[in-house]
Amino acid sequence: MEYFKELAGLFSKIEIRGQKGQSLSFDQAVSGISRIIAGQAKKGAKVILIGNGGSASIASHIATDFLKNCSLAALAFNDPSLITCLGNDLGYEYVFQKPLEMLSQKGDILFSISSSGKSKNILNATAKAGERGCFIITLSGFDRDNPLRKLGDINFYAPSDSYGYVEITHLAICHAIADKLTHSTASKPRPNGRGRYVPLSVNPERVEGLTKNG
Repeated sequence: MEYFKELAGLFSKIEIRGQKGQSLSFDQAVSGISRIIAGQAKKGAKVILIGNGGSASIASHIATDFLKNCSLAALAFNDPSLITCLGNDLGYEYVFQKPLEMLSQKGDILFSISSSGKSKNILNATAKAGERGCFIITLSGFDRDNPLRKLGDINFYAPSDSYGYVEITHLAICHAIADKLTHSTASKPRPNGRGRYVPLSVNPERVEGLTKNG
């Protein structure tokens, strides 16, 4: 039970700063991010999430939630072929920067997740996203002065040197944002009453024609 007491205590110690170093409350940050994502999504922007190891799992998990539950265009750069190709040919420090160069656009939203806040590939990609005009959310831990914490428009910091505590905190923060978006009027998912996906209507004649031609 001591583990959970320490974890619960960490949630109340999360530090959040804006781009200019100003302190933000948790509710301010989550509400602000949700509004920005919903507003940018209406303009065709997408959400990109990056991370290594456990943070990569968080990125994939939340990208899926954004897509399914929030009806947002969201992706994580975690394809094994992509990562191993770029790591082998360009160097592991560029495995996220290169896809961002090719796929990100001004107005997209980037979640940069790193427990240490010092991973070179995360720092490179985050800097590139800033150059391309993306709105950046960073999630870090460990050293309070880690460099990632200075690169975002909104920066979450979990004051712990435990991977487990930091990763769980980062996941909870991302879920808070996803849940806020799910229940907002700006971004509604399309499930029916039983939680199953209801697809957009498709012209039966169009489908029949494609079937015959195929």
